Amino acid sequence: MQKVMSSNTASVAQPGFTTTTAPANSNMRWFVCALLFAATTINYMDRSVFSFIEPMLHGVSFMGWDNLADRFHQPAFDNHYGNVIICFQIAYGVGFIIAGRVIDRLGTKTGYAVAICIWALSSMSHSLVTSVVGFCVARIFLGLGESGNFPAAIKATTEWFPTEERGKAVGIFNSGTCASFFLAPLLIGFATAHYGWRAAFLATGSLGVLWLVVWMLFPYNRLRRGSTQTQANLEADFASQTKYGGDIPLSILLQRPGTYAFAIGKGLTDGVWWFYLFYLPQFLNRNYGLDLNSAYWYIVTVYVVSTIGSIFGGTLSGVLMKRGYSINAGRKLAMLFMAILVLPLMLVPHMGVLFPSNPWPAVLIIALATAAHQGWSANLFSTPGDMFPSTAVSTVVGIGGAAGALGGACFTWMVKRNLSLHPLLVFTVAAAAYLISLAIFQLLVPRLGEVARGEPSTA
Repeated sequence: MQKVMSSNTASVAQPGFTTTTAPANSNMRWFVCALLFAATTINYMDRSVFSFIEPMLHGVSFMGWDNLADRFHQPAFDNHYGNVIICFQIAYGVGFIIAGRVIDRLGTKTGYAVAICIWALSSMSHSLVTSVVGFCVARIFLGLGESGNFPAAIKATTEWFPTEERGKAVGIFNSGTCASFFLAPLLIGFATAHYGWRAAFLATGSLGVLWLVVWMLFPYNRLRRGSTQTQANLEADFASQTKYGGDIPLSILLQRPGTYAFAIGKGLTDGVWWFYLFYLPQFLNRNYGLDLNSAYWYIVTVYVVSTIGSIFGGTLSGVLMKRGYSINAGRKLAMLFMAILVLPLMLVPHMGVLFPSNPWPAVLIIALATAAHQGWSANLFSTPGDMFPSTAVSTVVGIGGAAGALGGACFTWMVKRNLSLHPLLVFTVAAAAYLISLAIFQLLVPRLGEVARGEPSTA
């Protein structure tokens, strides 16, 4: 069994790629992780503002939010809200492909700066909107900018963290998606109470500007750690196939099974995560008669457990590697464990019958599933760095993000058609998605962490 030695950095630079001489064990990498956590938290706060302030738009005459019913006899504001959300989702999905490629070409520091600059300014631009169309345009630019967060953050962890710590780092910064749930209501509530709904967009958007200042002052490239041996091997392997040096053509990435393994994994499981988050308040209301205030602590529990799962799941693969497991075994065993933890989700439709007045059994099962999803994601997000050099990681993550957006739309359509009539079917599909994804990943990439020419690599 292959011993992991990821603290060692490659000593020889490969043609077309740059390496650094920064200490491999520098604790500066955790400062970078903190920056990624902050960016991810701000990212989700910016996208959540609209849902908080939407009720305040009713009665604002110049906004046009309360028009007469449309030809389907639905309240106009319902359609307006849905249209604005759809604009964001489409732009977010399309933006992944564009952002991933741009970040790989510009580099992590510049590419991340461009992304957060776009989404921060787009977020603040909502405060100037005076019509539904204005909201749609602002949300499109917000989606395009926010799509750069994960491609840039995953690229940064590939460049700063050794292989056995990468899952932990991803788990930590990815927990920002849950942290935003606790911070957003406080900040948005204060801003709207004192200065009105427009101030909410200025408050969250300004956080992105502050983050950008810190990011630009940080000497990212000078302090970056050297490449791990895995990355050096991957760089050499890809460099031997292209004359373009570090700029790996998209055609070569699309020839690699790893690109499709990652994209399918995202496509099959991302929609399940959004299902958990969007459905939980509705589930508690319909099955237990809880309004949003009464359901607060149940929802908080899910987010807290999800945060724990994100960090634990990401750390698990590194623990296995440090105990002598290969990259392939460590990463996939952690993903398998997370996939198994999701399976009890199939029991949720029965909880209302078994415990008609007690929401906790169902909530705890959902919390376990969301925690397992976050742990799964921490490891899945780490796999592009196990299969591709850092110069291509953002592109691959972007392709996977676009697949996740498409898969999320398909899963939402399936839920909409079947949840009321066939809830067991929906929860069974959600529970099985992870094992199916892992099986496909195994078929496409049976030896994770090895270069294409078949030479095994250490971390």
